[in-house]
Amino acid sequence: MMPRRSSGHCRVLLSSVSSDSHTWNLVYLQLLLEEAGHQVTNLGACVPDDLLVETAARLRPSVIVISSVNGHGHLDGARLIGRVRADARIRHIPAVIGGKLGIAGDDRPYVERLAAAGFDLVFPQGSDVTELPGLVEALSVQTGDRESARAA
Repeated sequence: MMPRRSSGHCRVLLSSVSSDSHTWNLVYLQLLLEEAGHQVTNLGACVPDDLLVETAARLRPSVIVISSVNGHGHLDGARLIGRVRADARIRHIPAVIGGKLGIAGDDRPYVERLAAAGFDLVFPQGSDVTELPGLVEALSVQTGDRESARAA
């Protein structure tokens, strides 16, 4: 199934968590998001938290998307989103995490924890990733609306 083309052009910062060396997932997500019309900066695998935070502060993406394949997304992701939400320059940027979030096989227990830690959306293993481009756009629009309201 081909993703529906997006009407918006979000700037997406795409990355893995610091301990995850997998890249095929990042390439797939980049292509999926670009096909939908989004501009993607792919930081690649094993990205240190500091690099992601500084890159987000410099690029000011519409949305941050984090992918995990190694099963440590619930640990590394919680730490990472804590760093993002603690930084006044980027704390308002919506963030999404998905993939294999844990090693136990059932990622559902991690969804609520990662949302409570600060992620706007959490996609546990087995989620329909083809929904991501539209959800990224919706998050970007919501954030843009909030930023406009603050400026008024």
